[in-house]
Amino acid sequence: MKELSNKGWILIFIIGGLVYLLGPVLTPFLSGALLAYLGNGLVSRLEKLKWPRVAAVTFVFGVVVISLIAALLILVPLLEAQVASLIDKLPGMIVWFKDKVVPWVQMRMDGFFHLDVDKIQKLLRQNIGSAGGLLTGFFASLSSSGAAFLATLANLVLIPVVTFYLLRDWPVLVDKLYETLPRRFEKKANLLAKEVDTVLGAFFKGQMMVMMGLATIYSVGLSLIKLDFSLLIGLLAGVVSFVPYLGLVIGLLLATVAAIFQFHDFSYLLPIVLVFTVGQVLESVVLTPLLVGDKIGLHPVAVIFAVMAGGQLFGFTGVLLALPVAAVLMVFLQHAIERYKKSSFYQQV
Repeated sequence: MKELSNKGWILIFIIGGLVYLLGPVLTPFLSGALLAYLGNGLVSRLEKLKWPRVAAVTFVFGVVVISLIAALLILVPLLEAQVASLIDKLPGMIVWFKDKVVPWVQMRMDGFFHLDVDKIQKLLRQNIGSAGGLLTGFFASLSSSGAAFLATLANLVLIPVVTFYLLRDWPVLVDKLYETLPRRFEKKANLLAKEVDTVLGAFFKGQMMVMMGLATIYSVGLSLIKLDFSLLIGLLAGVVSFVPYLGLVIGLLLATVAAIFQFHDFSYLLPIVLVFTVGQVLESVVLTPLLVGDKIGLHPVAVIFAVMAGGQLFGFTGVLLALPVAAVLMVFLQHAIERYKKSSFYQQV
């Protein structure tokens, strides 16, 4: 038994090492498996209505693609206009920062530290620059790392292909996975699979809607106070809100800077704070309890660590997969703790 246990740990370490080393290669497959899991519920419902599996998968793919195209046709022109406006105003923001903000801060903080205006201006020019510098630097980085860009493009093309085949064969793959399990683990595996499915369903169906709800609240609220970059700031704050308080901090900071530059009046900070306060209250009282509930139950520190660890191991895809993977691990950890508390080692006085 001990030898078997040691072999099991060795196997776990080998698999973990391979996953780490093959991270860039696994990215499209992990993403495809995640998308296949998300679409399997709808495909299964269509199968119950006597749809062939391939026809159901094709229909779901078509609906998703059309929805994405429609969303892009609506959002991209709006975002493009705001991004173009932001780029046009960057030189003026630099001048305003130098002529207004720096002297104001220097006058009030001179007793504590001294601000070198010329040095700050030089740093701003080096790191921000003009609109042309931004675009030139972006395309230069793409051309200088052409292999990485092509690899990323290949991964993006590969993801829908992997998703289609995994979604088509999902029931077969799940059945084969169950067949490989030792029979003594079958009952426990079914229990764990149901709990994992509940947690993942709560996360994907709930958390994504919470993010969309917050993005809508922030964008509409900021547009009501006539902030120039309301849609851009609202979408960004909503997207990163899956990390606790990160959307609030980033959105509030960006909206404050944009309002001060646009209105030159600190009285506009009050309605901005009100918008984000309303968003946080609605998230805590309405959105999260209604759409997510307490099925995930990850501590905020655990969420932050999971996102950072996922980004370190698998890049942007790791960031997207961090929370669902952490939620699944939480289910296994809870069962491990329950088993430990029933052991003689824990109960022995």
